[in-house]
Amino acid sequence: MTRAALSDRRNSVPVHIGSVTVGGDAPVVVQSMTNTDTADALRTAIQVAELARAGSEIVRLTVNTEEAAAAVPEIRERVEAMGLDVPLVGDFHFNGHKLLSKYPACAEALAKYRINPGNVGRGRKRDEQFAQMIEFACRYDKPVRIGVNWGSLDQELLARRLDDNARSATPKELEEITHEALLESALSSAQRAEELGLPHDHIILSCKLSGVQDLIRAYRDLGERCDYPLHLGLTEAGMGVKGIVASTAALSVLLTEGIGDTIRISLTPEPGGERTQEVLVAQEILQSLGMRSFTPRVVACPGCGRTSSDYFQRLAAEIQEFLVGQMPVWRSTHPGVEDMSVAVMGCVVNGPGESRHANIGISLPGSGETPVAPVYVDGEKTVTLKGDTIAEEFKTLVTDYVQRHYAPPHRETESA
Repeated sequence: MTRAALSDRRNSVPVHIGSVTVGGDAPVVVQSMTNTDTADALRTAIQVAELARAGSEIVRLTVNTEEAAAAVPEIRERVEAMGLDVPLVGDFHFNGHKLLSKYPACAEALAKYRINPGNVGRGRKRDEQFAQMIEFACRYDKPVRIGVNWGSLDQELLARRLDDNARSATPKELEEITHEALLESALSSAQRAEELGLPHDHIILSCKLSGVQDLIRAYRDLGERCDYPLHLGLTEAGMGVKGIVASTAALSVLLTEGIGDTIRISLTPEPGGERTQEVLVAQEILQSLGMRSFTPRVVACPGCGRTSSDYFQRLAAEIQEFLVGQMPVWRSTHPGVEDMSVAVMGCVVNGPGESRHANIGISLPGSGETPVAPVYVDGEKTVTLKGDTIAEEFKTLVTDYVQRHYAPPHRETESA
């Protein structure tokens, strides 16, 4: 299902970031950000590769020091040497104008710059330093994301709006003033960038907040006022379940309304947790909405008193892990496999029905049921598995199904 099938699609201008297109008719793009010290080129390149292999189509780097700026070209070279073509975005705050000036190789190696209008300077310096960064974007033909955050909103702009509000005969609430200041910061900065020579199709906007309803309102209003592509994401979404649920709630509403061209899930990693989790959550949101497909979908029941054994839970996890592990190969050798559905069900109540609806499914025995597991392929029962090798046998059946139903890409052979 396409995004247009869910809602009238917002008409945004396509922006090209290296080999990736954001906006226009392009699918919603998944992106993420490293949390390594960018000055450590090896560690950062390894994490970029991990994120890219997990499915991040754009990866952002913090560029905050001279050492970090100097390392960017090496990071790009290392990533390319791994056979990966993923655009790298430089995240600049406070001193970006100096770093881009002093390290032209960094300015050239990056595919896009991210500028926060609230963090480029104060007073007259703000205008000068913002202009410098836009000048570098024009010189190196780089697109720019103008990213406004409520945690770093331009305080001078907010103060002016508060003063105007105080003199008003019908003053507004602080929340309303802040909302308008956020939008004004994004839109006026984009207008200024164009006045400085940055092409209209080189600008992406974001207006991030940490409240779900606040974010939805901001992007609805922003989407009505411009045709720039929009980058979606809750800022400081939080950890674990809270961060995942909040991000899903906010982004699903907007994406279903046709708002948003690229997304990031800003999860706080669990101690020792994988950075790639935020990529997988972003993919799951898009796949659950029917907007994109990334990996075969595993349908599994939640379990109940009929499934006192945890066997089906372990098998579902094993099959999910197996599919994810195969996808780097299958994606190139068996196009279309990402649309496949696999059912791993735990008892006779819904097991056979769900298995018939999937491309391939297995209905495991629940408590007190005959210890056999029928397998269904495209709605037809084909075989019944028994014994201690059900998992391996079922994985073999899944592999056989992929090889039979998802043909490898056609390759023309040279004539003799």
